[in-house]
Amino acid sequence: MSEAATASPAQEALPPLRGIKLVLLTLAMGLATFMEVLDISIVNVSVHTIAGDMGVSTSEGTWAISAYALSSAIAQPLTGWLARRFGEVRLFCTSISLFIVFSALCGLANSMIMLVVFRLLQGAVSGPLVPLTQTLLLKNYPSEKRSMAIGLWAMTVVVAPICGPILGGWLTDNYSWPWIFYINIPVGLLSLVLSLWLLRGRESKTTRVPVDVIGLGLLIVGVGALQFMLDNGNDHDWFASPMIVTLGIVALVGITFLIAWVLMHRRPVVNLRLFGQRNFAIGTLCLSLGMFAFFGNTVITPNWVQQVMGYNATWAGLAVAPIGILALFASPLVGRFQNHFDLRVLVTVGFGIFAFCSFWAAGFNSQIAFGELAMPRFVMGAGVAFFFVPINQIIFAGLRDDQIADASGLSNFCRTLATSISTAVSVTLYDHRSIYHHARLTESVVPGSPATEHYLDQLGTLGLQDQRAWMMINEVVNAQAATMAFNDVIWIFGIIFIITTALIWLARPPFPAGGPMH
Repeated sequence: MSEAATASPAQEALPPLRGIKLVLLTLAMGLATFMEVLDISIVNVSVHTIAGDMGVSTSEGTWAISAYALSSAIAQPLTGWLARRFGEVRLFCTSISLFIVFSALCGLANSMIMLVVFRLLQGAVSGPLVPLTQTLLLKNYPSEKRSMAIGLWAMTVVVAPICGPILGGWLTDNYSWPWIFYINIPVGLLSLVLSLWLLRGRESKTTRVPVDVIGLGLLIVGVGALQFMLDNGNDHDWFASPMIVTLGIVALVGITFLIAWVLMHRRPVVNLRLFGQRNFAIGTLCLSLGMFAFFGNTVITPNWVQQVMGYNATWAGLAVAPIGILALFASPLVGRFQNHFDLRVLVTVGFGIFAFCSFWAAGFNSQIAFGELAMPRFVMGAGVAFFFVPINQIIFAGLRDDQIADASGLSNFCRTLATSISTAVSVTLYDHRSIYHHARLTESVVPGSPATEHYLDQLGTLGLQDQRAWMMINEVVNAQAATMAFNDVIWIFGIIFIITTALIWLARPPFPAGGPMH
């Protein structure tokens, strides 16, 4: 099949947006990014309510989360290929339009099967949204302000997942669970209307290329099996389950053949050759490792405070929310001034803050007050700005404009995959370390030991005797074991941050002030 470009040179030569139009474009892209990333986490706290209304178990209710993550993970790396085929603006507007439609259908679903199907479709059309918002901002910002665009985009990507559980819990408690989907409708419509107006006549060059059917099939099978395995592994005791073993083998074979295929294909569905660019490869690796440790911290903390300290879902969300405060204000500032510094220094500062806050949190005990619990998360917000904003400029440094969509889709896919792996690994590690510490602690809690007898006497003065007293002791041991497990996992994340600090220095300057190069 022959290739034909359908965009005119005049379209490519359009000047960047400025003034109020640039502000409105930033708003439109920010709303789209916030909406898509929010939907990854907003359902988490509502699963129990959804499952109850649908008459299914909570484990079956989690399919509403898995379905979205599965299809979104498959669609993200396709962004570059789809943008070349249909145009970046057309693809973005189509994706956001369909996202609005499927969000409404999710809220109207009256059975679990319907909800899972619509969540699959919602995730599929959402995949290109985040990469395209980054791409469209970079291409329509003046070159001297592109680092600012990355800063504003990064702020939205980081803050949205933290807001998701809080907003989802509030909507579910005060209205009903369908509103966690209906809220996308006005937000999406505003973003769509602004985008259609501001980006009219700014379509990217399109090329008619044949569909890489084999590459697409391998992507769906390999990434789909991997994402499904990560979402369900902990519930099925990982590789003790034949289903998880099968999924692991399918994922390994599918992804291995996918890599081999796309490296040989002239017009692959995923452009893995970008990893041949040193800065893209190092930047994406550091982004993935950083998000692995950062997101794992965000997953484990709510689990621990709910299990040990009795927080409800809303307060558990508030415990991790302070990270968004400094990130919200610092990200645009870092984006504005980062070109005056070696970006590797800024990323090192970011990872250093992350490591410091991780080791700080690794010393928590089960009696810690909310303010003390929230403080490391607050300080970590500064690390978000110093890490996430410069790392994206490093990723794009040296790339041509026609490579931006591919690079954005691929780097965001790696980021998303890192968060999925992080969720699976951190929860499993937390559970296993809790069991280990429980076993070690119970070795000292035996009848006849002075400490045990003294504690039993204290419980006796409170009216707790025999079986009730031992049940209380077991609860105390469980809480302390979970706290020790939390400390272990957070400490490991701190070590990962330190390792990543060294890796970023493998990137090679210069990192062009405009981000991508023409």
